[in-house]
Amino acid sequence: MSDDPGAADRFKSAQARPGGGAPLMSQHFTGETVTALRHALQAKVFAAGLVGDPGLDFVLAVHELVTNAVRHGGGHGRVDLRREQDVLICEITDHGAAADNLPVRLPAVDVAGGRGLWLAHQLTEGLILTRRPDGVTATVAVCLQPLADPDISALSAAPPNDGLSSPGEGNE
Repeated sequence: MSDDPGAADRFKSAQARPGGGAPLMSQHFTGETVTALRHALQAKVFAAGLVGDPGLDFVLAVHELVTNAVRHGGGHGRVDLRREQDVLICEITDHGAAADNLPVRLPAVDVAGGRGLWLAHQLTEGLILTRRPDGVTATVAVCLQPLADPDISALSAAPPNDGLSSPGEGNE
């Protein structure tokens, strides 16, 4: 998750406008298409600017929710990825019987499985589970990091001043 203190507020603000923003991907999936979906999702997430570990974490979170939909939500569903300003939001919708208890906690170490919702929650800025009469919608979001200020980038590329040389002198 991000250390950005405003991330939760931006996530809540983006969630208040469901269906808005720039759609990046909308795709139906089944158990047979999960792998292709993950690759397509990764390409869209990276193209939106969420790269490296944060991008891979978000893709893993969505993948966990997709596999949950296949296993527990009727065997198929839909992924909708959109961008709301600097927030990526992904909704995973299934049409299975909505469970009464959707635990978002880490199960005991001797229990096989049951970590998908917990992982999705840990790897994103937020997880919202919405029960509907015809299934469940899991929504995750992550904040895109603002681009670094060019002046700050130039300073970080400068060699450190170790106090041994005067400004303008090279360290040899």
